[in-house]
Order: sequence, then C-alpha cells, then structure tokens
Amino acid sequence: MDAVFQPLVNLTGASVDQIKLIFCLLVAYPLGPIFVRIPTSQPALRHLFSVTVAVFFFFPVLKIYSAFFQLLASILATYFIAKYDRSSKMPWVVFVIVMGHLTINHVIRAVYGFSYETMEVTGPQMVLTMKLTTFAWNVWDGRRKAEDLDKWQTAKRVSEYPSLLEFLGYSFYFPGILVGPYLDFAEYRELIAESAFQDEAVKAKLTRRLPAGRKRAAYTRMVLGLLYLGAFVVLGGKYNYAAALTPEFAKKSLLYRIAVFQAYGPLERAKYYAIWTLTEGASILTGLGFTGFGPSGKAHWDGAANVKVMQIEFPPNFKVLLDSWNMKTNVWLRECVYKRVTPKGKKPGFRSSMITFFTSAFWHGIASGYYLTFLMGGFVTAAARLARQNIRPLLLPPAGQPPSIFKRIYDLLGIMVSAMVLNYCASPFILLSARSSFITWHRLGYYGHIVIIGSLVFFYAGGTKWFRALQKKRGILPPARAPAHTNGTASGLSTPIGEKNFMIPPSLDSVVPPQK
Repeated sequence: MDAVFQPLVNLTGASVDQIKLIFCLLVAYPLGPIFVRIPTSQPALRHLFSVTVAVFFFFPVLKIYSAFFQLLASILATYFIAKYDRSSKMPWVVFVIVMGHLTINHVIRAVYGFSYETMEVTGPQMVLTMKLTTFAWNVWDGRRKAEDLDKWQTAKRVSEYPSLLEFLGYSFYFPGILVGPYLDFAEYRELIAESAFQDEAVKAKLTRRLPAGRKRAAYTRMVLGLLYLGAFVVLGGKYNYAAALTPEFAKKSLLYRIAVFQAYGPLERAKYYAIWTLTEGASILTGLGFTGFGPSGKAHWDGAANVKVMQIEFPPNFKVLLDSWNMKTNVWLRECVYKRVTPKGKKPGFRSSMITFFTSAFWHGIASGYYLTFLMGGFVTAAARLARQNIRPLLLPPAGQPPSIFKRIYDLLGIMVSAMVLNYCASPFILLSARSSFITWHRLGYYGHIVIIGSLVFFYAGGTKWFRALQKKRGILPPARAPAHTNGTASGLSTPIGEKNFMIPPSLDSVVPPQK
C-alpha cells in the first residue's frame, strides 16, 4: 500500500511511516460508528471487530508483522499467567515479563539506530504494557477481600475472568492500539455492554441509544488534532528545540535565546497534542469517555482525554500543568506501581518514589535525555510544592472577595515561570542525548537550574520558616495533608507524595513524529 501514500509523502516531506500512522488514526473515525452499530447482545462480534481492524493496521498498512506477533505473545502470556497463577506474586510475574520484553525492544531499537521516523513495535508495546500490567493487578484485586481494597481497586477489580476473545478485543481495542488511549479492563467491559448509558438517571436523559453530541465531540477533537498536526508540519521543522544547537542560535543574545526558546515548546508539544486528540476523538465515536451530563443537560465526553492543552500552555502553576499532561500514564504509574510497592499498612516514601521513577524511565527507553528530564522533574515538583504551600496561602482572598492585585500578579508569574521551566526541563526528552541537552542548557544560561535550585536553597535555608511564621501571624492554618492512598489528582505539588505526578512524556515516544 506504500504507493497509495507516496503522493502525500512527496507533498509534505514526511516519511511513509508517518503518513501511515496518521492514516490509521483517521481511519478509526469511520470505523467507530460501525462499531457502535454492532448489537451489545453480540459482544463477540465487537471483540472480533477490534482484532480485525488491528490486523489490518499491522499487516497491509504498516507492514510490521513481527510487531503484531510480539504483542500477541505478551497478550497470551498475560492471559494464561493471570488465569492459572493464583499467588500474590502473579501481577509481578506479569509485570516483569511484559516490561522486560518492552525493555529488550528499546535496547534493540537503540542498538540498530532506528530512526524516529521508523514505525516498529515499541510504540504500541508501551500502550499494551500499561493495559496488561493493569489487568493483572485488577485480576488479583478480584481475588482479594473487599475490605483490603481502596476505591479505585474496588471499581476496577476483575471478578469474572474473560474469555480469550474478550481479552484479545481489549488488548487490540482499535482506536488505541497504536498510540493509546490506555484503558483498563473494567472500562472496556463497560464500553462493550454500553453499561455507562444504562443507569436510570442517564437513561432518563437519552433520546436515543447513546447520548446526543457524541459525534460532535469526536469530530471537534479530530479537527483540533489536525490543526495541531498542521502547526507541527508547517512550523515544527524549523522551530524546535534542536534549533538551539545551531551556530546561528548561539550568536544571539542570552535574552533573545531564552525568549525564542519559549516559542519552540508549543510547537514541539503540538505533535503530542495532535496524536492524543485524534485518538481521543476516535475513541469517543466508539462510546468511550462518557462522563455524565452537565447542568444544562449536555453530555460530557472527557473520560478518554490524555491532555488538557490550555492548562499546559497557560498553567497558573506547575501543579495544574502536571495534572493536565499525560493523565492516563500517571494513573497507571500511581495505581499499578507506586501503591503496589508500598507495604501494607505503611505510607509511601522514598523507596516507592524511586521504584516508580525507574519504572517510568525503563518504560520510556534508554536514551539519556529521558533521565535528565525525569531528574529535573523531581526537583521541579519539590520546588513548586514549597512555593505553593508557603506563598499562595498568603495571597488567597477572604471567602467571597475578589483576588487582590498581588494574587493576580502571582498567577501571572505562575503562568510564565511554569511554561519556561517546562520548556527547559522537557528539552532533553526531545533532544534525547545528554550532550545535546547540556549544550542547549548552556546556551540558555542554565536559567532553569537557577530558578529551581535557587528556589530550593531559598526555602530550605530559612524561607519556609519565615513564610510559616508570617502565615501563623496572620492566622492562616498550615496546608492539610491528605491520606497517602487517596484517589484524587495525580499531582503532588499540593498533596503528599502518594499522589505525585511523575513528569512523564507521552506513551508513544518511540514511534514516529509526530511523536518525538
């Protein structure tokens, strides 16, 4: 089928694999309405539909035959291990096998020097790794006592083991098989049975089998995704983080370099916004993502979202930014790693954090740039948490009063600093190599290090004590700490470490741009 895509390759300058990937994501749109027309009384046909579409993607279109069979091997191994191993070690056995398989492929990709334009197994495998390891934990939770489970574990537990066809349908769910979204098995079962629309309160507002507005919501995402993709294609080739490595960039003044670098960030992120928004829209067409009705009776379809663009580009603080970025992967790390490595009856601590950190690192790959971004993300989280706990309470207005001019200035500075720190810390993830990252940081005057490390030194050298004394003088209560095992947001900037949002790039970094 390469000849079909060659005219677009010639027109855009993109690789054949890039065009093929976008083609697959767009083909999922007309397939979504077909999927929902398969009666819920015939769930096997729905499972088979997803598997068939996945085979179409992997074989005649993408021609990555080995990738399909490797994914199938991980799927079958997970299915039979989770079914027959009833010990408490079962989820970890699945985790080691699936993550080990992914890591081997990351190493192979690095050894053979596959271009980022090459479509191969690691991109789909990263998404599948989240699904399979989550499934194993959900099965184990289904075998535990209900009183030992938290809210999320209770809602997601698998008590009735699926048939092999049902599990294949879940694993190969066609809108998300290549780049996400990741969904858990309970969500998939709800999707197949359309049980989200069978609640009496929901049914009372339905004029048809599915809530009105589903197609409008889906195609709005498609248009937005194509706009993001267009911005990346037209401008991303020239305005990107790698431009900081050019001699022309080095000749400019420091202030100019810092200012221009901020414009590169949104264009670099546009490729992620494009992919995630396109797959979100296709998922909505299958019925995934319904989150209820608003006050006006309008159906909301936000459950398949993985990113909130405006809150990333204009965040009032780093907490909001992290809460809005790669949300599905953060849920996976929190629920399937962070909480699981914490001994029963104990609060998560440094050990849990480090295990989760390395899990995230191995999941992404072996490029040194990933680790620099993650390391910086840890310091950013600590600095932002201290600022939020110490400064923000002093600026909050009394109940019912408008924000003061100082609070508005604080919010504006929060937007500016958060965006600048994001661009600085995320650049190694895009540049990949430590050498390129340090050259870029040097040409930016290490402003990110100055802001982050300077903040930590200030707060730990007496700033926290001074602000707390000022809060006490004004009668402001210290910020409350939530329980360690809550199910709130994924960010740890104003919550304990148990709810930390690890600064994780998207679940498709090893595929092709628009992924990298």
